Amino acid sequence: MSYPVVPTDPGVTRQILAENPQLMVVAFEFDAGAEGKLHAHLHVQATYVESGYFTFTVDGTAHELGPGDSLVIPSNARHGCICAKAGKLIDTFTPRRDDFL
Repeated sequence: MSYPVVPTDPGVTRQILAENPQLMVVAFEFDAGAEGKLHAHLHVQATYVESGYFTFTVDGTAHELGPGDSLVIPSNARHGCICAKAGKLIDTFTPRRDDFL
């Protein structure tokens, strides 16, 4: 099944790659300078940087990530990111983010 590319925050798009009730895989593309605003959700999230450079903030701690880096974000942790160099993130969520469907 192919899912549409959806705009989210300014300079950011999202596309679901695969999903079932227990797991969801999503691609996010960021323009340089784009921001994933601080937020929290009950899902555990793993982020993999396919390309670009990002500063992630997770519960007030900054993490600099580049191609090949990954990060696990615990359930209900307040997090967001700023993209320093345009790139793509592959995020997995458990359980599925039904709000993305």
